[in-house]
Amino acid sequence: MAYSSLESCLTDLERNGQLVRIKEEVDPYLEMAAIHLRVYEMGGPALLFENVKGSRFRAASNIFGTLNRSRFIFRDTLASVQKLIELKGDPIKAIKHPIQNIGAGLAALKALPLKNPLNKPVMYEEIKISDLPLIHHWPMDGGAFVTLPQVYTEDIENPGIMKANLGMYRIQLNGNEYETDREIGLHYQLHRGIGVHQTKANRKGQPLKVSCFVGGPPSHTVSAVMPLPEGISEMTFAGVLGGRRFRYAYKDGFCISTDADFVITGEVYPGENKPEGPFGDHLGYYSLKHAFPLMRLHKVYARKNAIWPFTVVGRPPQEDTSFGQLIHEITGDAIPQEIPGVKEVHAVDAAGVHPLLLAIGSERYTPYLPTKQPAELLTIANHILGTGQLSLAKFLFITADDTQQLTTHNVQSFFTYLFERVHLNRDIHFHTNTTIDTLDYSGTGLNSGSKVVVAAYGDPIRTLATDIPSAFTTRNNFGPAHMSMPGVICLQMNPYKDADTAREEMIKLDQSLQTVSDELKSVVQIIVCDDAAFTAATLNNYLWVTYTRCNPSHDIHGVGAFIEHKHWGCKGPMIIDARIKPHHAPPVVKDPETEKKVDRLFAKNGSLHKIG
Repeated sequence: MAYSSLESCLTDLERNGQLVRIKEEVDPYLEMAAIHLRVYEMGGPALLFENVKGSRFRAASNIFGTLNRSRFIFRDTLASVQKLIELKGDPIKAIKHPIQNIGAGLAALKALPLKNPLNKPVMYEEIKISDLPLIHHWPMDGGAFVTLPQVYTEDIENPGIMKANLGMYRIQLNGNEYETDREIGLHYQLHRGIGVHQTKANRKGQPLKVSCFVGGPPSHTVSAVMPLPEGISEMTFAGVLGGRRFRYAYKDGFCISTDADFVITGEVYPGENKPEGPFGDHLGYYSLKHAFPLMRLHKVYARKNAIWPFTVVGRPPQEDTSFGQLIHEITGDAIPQEIPGVKEVHAVDAAGVHPLLLAIGSERYTPYLPTKQPAELLTIANHILGTGQLSLAKFLFITADDTQQLTTHNVQSFFTYLFERVHLNRDIHFHTNTTIDTLDYSGTGLNSGSKVVVAAYGDPIRTLATDIPSAFTTRNNFGPAHMSMPGVICLQMNPYKDADTAREEMIKLDQSLQTVSDELKSVVQIIVCDDAAFTAATLNNYLWVTYTRCNPSHDIHGVGAFIEHKHWGCKGPMIIDARIKPHHAPPVVKDPETEKKVDRLFAKNGSLHKIG
């Protein structure tokens, strides 16, 4: 359905039983986020907050809270978009089968943005930042943030909407050292599209003009998070996905999305930064306070009866998980088209997305090798780690599947397949002193850490343990141990003190385990952690603790570890120290008092009683 506004989408959802109105006054400080989180966890409907304390504007959340709801929103265009992406990989199909592909061609007609100088709904009124629903999501957040922004910038050397970038970079609206209604903070990495634009503007000594669109047709929000190839405009994709051309105008030199609910305009001057954060983020921890670009406000616009959309990020799964599912459904085989030899790549949401990648590739070099072993897989792994957002990964587990039945999306089955085949003395490959996700504090500094590739291929070499070996139960020098999954043991140890102490602890653990090495032949990983029962309790707990709390080069050890010709390997299981370290950011935790306050909405006669 071609929605012309956010409200038209919400009305459609309500008409189809997929939206609930919250009529009670709700505090934007923690309460709105707490309500959203609870409803999301229930698999509940989209929410429309009609009475936001301190603001005359309504707010909406959980719009994309389930994959089925996203499919419903884009029910009239999803198939055409998928076809267009497929045709990009094989355009000859359109020539050979023009009748079957006519729908994709018609959909493409919506791609061209429409300059709209006369009809500008979003410019109904000028407002101030302090008029907005200033939603404070987590107790330790530094202020209120925009969590569904569409941040628009143009290339100063190649201006115009077709060369512009639309990205979802978080925006801090108040708090810290920002002057209220005059300054806000932008959080982004310099390698992103907006960062490239800022670098060019800085070279010329000119401010970068920034427009932040909030709301509007839902296709605009999705377009801001789409991993589109370089040179393809997000605005064209928004038109195709939304079945309606992206409408825009210019005011005071700033691009305005005329269908948006709000537009915030301002400039980023060279060298101007202020502390941004903390902010509860998608890894399940707070990203801490750091200097990021300062945006001097120009004007803020709102349409009549505007609605402020928001989401809440935290330990996955959250609503952004559904974004990832939708993107995967839309793009389909886009990554295999981009990286030769790749069949699947899965950024594992439960591990915070960026820390952990699982991949299946081809292994066509095998006929020229004396035994089955990873060869082409290592070339593919390097390509994966050099591609877009995939370059932020810390762990990449990659294998080839001769059975054609393995999938990266069944995480435990994938690990079982790979762990049965991995040669721990040969198949572990480190990349040290490199970049990781800015939001990941497991490394040696901001955006600094390491990566490891585990590439396994061949026939099974072990049957994975499903019970704790007796060595872990009969010796007093080991802490509580729990089985997480076949071949993986979670071992509780004393809290992490410092690097020197940890090094000594790992040496002692290695020495102790080498004496019982025969009992460990069916074990691939030993996860050293603060709470073994918690880590082993669910697959998601194992994924979250193990892959968000360690820096591979510093925290991977091994039983019988060795270095030979610069290659690291181990004779027994690999040991991953996934304890919380002093330099780690704290995890996001719900506020108990707020949880009690929002119970009223789920009680009898409350707006959310029927879903509670």
